Amino acid sequence: MLLRIRVRLPDRPGSLGQVARTLGAAGADVVQMAVLERGNGRAMDDFTVVWPAGAGTERLAEGIGSVPGVEVAGIWPTVEPQGACPDAAVIGQVAAVPERGPEILADAVPAILSADWAGLAEIGDGGRAVLVHASVGGAPGTGLPGLLPLRPRAFTAADGAQYAVCPLTKGTLALVVARTGAPPFHRTEVSRLEQLAAAADAVLTGDRAGRSAV
Repeated sequence: MLLRIRVRLPDRPGSLGQVARTLGAAGADVVQMAVLERGNGRAMDDFTVVWPAGAGTERLAEGIGSVPGVEVAGIWPTVEPQGACPDAAVIGQVAAVPERGPEILADAVPAILSADWAGLAEIGDGGRAVLVHASVGGAPGTGLPGLLPLRPRAFTAADGAQYAVCPLTKGTLALVVARTGAPPFHRTEVSRLEQLAAAADAVLTGDRAGRSAV
C-alpha cells in the first residue's frame, strides 16, 4: 500500500538524506518526495512510500522521530494517480466529457490530494451546504460543516476532520475535499485545488483568463 508521510526537519544539508535512509532501513520504498515549505531553518516535506499492506506504522514513525531534529506531522494512506501529470490528465477528462466535468473533477481529487473523499456542494439559503455529489468514500446528503466564506481555504471541523474547499463553476458549486487521521491541508494543497478548479472552470465556461492555471 501507499502511505503519505509529512515531516518537519532541519533545513540543512544531509537532513533529507538521513530521513530517506531511515525510511529505507524501516522497509519503506520512497516513490515520491515534495517540499511543502522552507523557512527559519526548518522545512516541511511530504514523502510517498510503498509500505507492506497490513503492517503497522508505529515503528515507521518511531524510526523517523529518532532522527535528530525531525518531527513526524502525520502518516496516512494515499492513492497516487498514475502518470507524471495527473492534474493535466484530469482536466483532459473534464474537457472530453464537459457535461460531467464537475463530477469527474470531484472523483479525481481525493487521489491527487491524498484525501478520503471529495464532493460537490450547493450553498443554499442561510449558507447551508448540501452535498449533491460525492466520490467513493463519501455520500450525497452527508452533513457538512459551514463552508462560508466560500473561497479557497483549509479548515478543521469541530469533529477533527480536515477540509479544503474551493468555489467551482463561478461559485455556483463548492468543491469540498475531506480527510481524517491526517494533518490539515497545507497551503500548497489548497493552491493545487484552486488551480484545478480554475482550469476546470476555463474548460466548462470558456473563461480564457483561467486557462493558465494548470
